[in-house]
Amino acid sequence: STVVRSATQGKAQFTMEFATYKQVPRGVAEDLAKQAAKEKENVA
Repeated sequence: STVVRSATQGKAQFTMEFATYKQVPRGVAEDLAKQAAKEKENVA
């Protein structure tokens, strides 16, 4: 967005819009679940 605003002398606007979710591979999902469980233990 900085490039757009610089190129247009601050007159342009930039927005992003969510498109879709995608499923992650099983191994990645398991790693994320383990990491979240560890972080939850550290908070409690």
